[in-house]
Amino acid sequence: MRTQLSLLFVLLASWVWSQTNYPLIPKPNYVEFHDGFFTVKETLIISAPMDMDAEAEPLMKEIRLRKKALYITNKAGIVEDAIVVQIEPKLAPEAYEIQINPKVIFLKAADYTGVQYGFQTLTQLLINVPKDQLQFPCGIIQDAPKFKWRGMHLDVSRHFSPKEAIFKYIDYLAAYKYNTFHWHLTDDQGWRIEIKKYPKLTEVGAWRNGSMVGHYNDQKFDTERYGGYYTEADVRDVVDYARIRHITIVPEIEMPGHARAALAAYPQYSCTGGPFEVAQEWGVLEDVFCPKEETFTFLQDVLTEVMNLFPGQFIHIGGDECPKTRWKACPNCQKRMKENNLKDEHELQSYFIQRIEKFVNAKGKKIIGWDEILEGGLAPNAAVMSWRGTEGGIAAAKQKHQVVMTPGSHCYFDHYQGEPKNEPLAIGGYTPLEKVYSYQPIPTELNADEAQYILGAQANVWTEYIPTFEQVEYMIFPRMTALAEVLWGTANAKDYSNYFNRVTQHFKEWETKKINFSKAVFEITAEVMPNPGGENGVLYVLKSNQNQANIHYTVDGSQPTAQSPTFSNALTVKQSQTVKAAYFEETTQKSALSEQAFTIHKATSCLVNLQNQPDKRYSAGGGFALVNGIKGDTQKFGRDWLGFWEKDMVALIDLSKKQTITHLNVGTLESPSSWIYFPNEVVFEVSTDGIKYETIQTFSQSDIQQAKGNVDWKGKKVKAQFVKVTAKNKGKIQDGKPGAGNGSWLFVDEIIVE
Repeated sequence: MRTQLSLLFVLLASWVWSQTNYPLIPKPNYVEFHDGFFTVKETLIISAPMDMDAEAEPLMKEIRLRKKALYITNKAGIVEDAIVVQIEPKLAPEAYEIQINPKVIFLKAADYTGVQYGFQTLTQLLINVPKDQLQFPCGIIQDAPKFKWRGMHLDVSRHFSPKEAIFKYIDYLAAYKYNTFHWHLTDDQGWRIEIKKYPKLTEVGAWRNGSMVGHYNDQKFDTERYGGYYTEADVRDVVDYARIRHITIVPEIEMPGHARAALAAYPQYSCTGGPFEVAQEWGVLEDVFCPKEETFTFLQDVLTEVMNLFPGQFIHIGGDECPKTRWKACPNCQKRMKENNLKDEHELQSYFIQRIEKFVNAKGKKIIGWDEILEGGLAPNAAVMSWRGTEGGIAAAKQKHQVVMTPGSHCYFDHYQGEPKNEPLAIGGYTPLEKVYSYQPIPTELNADEAQYILGAQANVWTEYIPTFEQVEYMIFPRMTALAEVLWGTANAKDYSNYFNRVTQHFKEWETKKINFSKAVFEITAEVMPNPGGENGVLYVLKSNQNQANIHYTVDGSQPTAQSPTFSNALTVKQSQTVKAAYFEETTQKSALSEQAFTIHKATSCLVNLQNQPDKRYSAGGGFALVNGIKGDTQKFGRDWLGFWEKDMVALIDLSKKQTITHLNVGTLESPSSWIYFPNEVVFEVSTDGIKYETIQTFSQSDIQQAKGNVDWKGKKVKAQFVKVTAKNKGKIQDGKPGAGNGSWLFVDEIIVE
């Protein structure tokens, strides 16, 4: 009995090892590997009822790289030394089954899409298989996706990608079983699609006379003419290329905002009549389409040509970040509001969207827009793309509208994925691979019926800070593989290491294909926790997805080497210092340098009570983030900062005993392009009993601006056990500023008490 059990454990361990080590992404629903292999001989036959060369192309390409003399044919009825494809209507759409025996591979699917996915899985089974061992492991794979919308977005307006690059992008999507490409074709900085009836859209709107250099906050520009566009023939080529790979393209034509490029070409469709230039700056601009009849005629003409080019069900009409400044001062707009009993400009935007929706619906298509189209009332048949968090998606699903989730917290691939100093310049934010993999597209606030309206999710790639397609690759790889598994429905955030072991096996393949991917996953990550000893200080835990014993660190400011102390247990940081660490293999440093400065003070690890909770997208560990000894990185505001949306930050810190205080400091952030603004006011207060507070100092908006957000008080000695810090949210963003008319973000970092 003991022998039989030992043998069973060995077999189970071998089976689990096999599943773990085959780099299948997204992970199939069910995998069972057996002994033996199907070996590809000099002749490989695809036995199929119809021509399936397009679906088989990735696999055939890989096999031909290994066997130069390989002969591939397509014959029905062959059942030996062949891949036998069978259409099985009983299977679900996009589902497939693979059975691999020593003599034959059976691939069953309900449709051609499922056939393609089966071939893609077979292709991945060859990753890291030696070139002279062209064989597939025997076993069974049963698979189907969870979500209908598995998408990737690409903005070609801010920075243009030529047609050949779009082909590559589609290949990348197909390789990981995405089925939707959201093509952002128009914006303030460029109009990228030819419209025959309005040639100036590309003659004028596709070119700008300069671009921002560096970050938005730097406000620097070059004077180089920049642009490009796709002809109708280009678009047809791309649509056909995607269709063959079973990917639907959703084109986006922005309205009523993000319209400067169009208005530069045709200023008569604005409120003021122009003149305008194609925008050189990033952000949100005030000149938008004016909702008058001639504008609707223009947009309907444009959409008619667009709908004739794209066969998919959805047309994306934008609808986001539309300032109302021009509408408020426009006689045409005010007249339109009065005639249609619209109480404000938000309802005017809803009127605008509904007019467009009726036209699109009449052409047999549906509109989808960013979650701002909810404002003023949602168009009857519109689908919503929820980007400002989950709230828009939840609201739309509860109203029985279809939803695609794409929150900035997990799905914005223009954010940093590693330490900013080691990364190309990005807009900000922090979305590492593990965070993407942890994403759950269906909000817990929805019941089972409401959850059915969540079509799926997508990642967005905005290109203000991504000037080349090579950098696009860097920003999407490997993060797009994590989201692919989330949307397939097989991601397990609790077993991230399993996914990590699989995805890193793809790296060599990407290197061979000269894909410019990020290696930030090899960086050391860190976690900061309160000191359980009740003393000031924190616990600092260093982590690696590889061998923890290979992490070496220093605390004296020197660079770590292979001879530096090895990290084993959490470091207790009790004084201000900088911890530097790196991952080594033998004597060679393999990771980028991890560097964290700590400022330890009287409030470090103390209890913090927040009157208003931060937005869950930027909660950063809650109140502890304000006393964890870490000053926020101004470029990585997704990690060490607390973000409050349309709320004040009121923090009450209990120092546990009365102490003498001579210094208070709090950091605030401003990044207008992300709608993050300095607070209107900061107030420092102290108390000995937690009931009666004395105001130490109040800082005005001008004080905060002058201090560049670093609000600092030094004064006479005061006795206190409690410290209260209030930072008042800017509130509604004023006209002329990015995000005008919307609420604003307040970001706050460490509160220092000395």
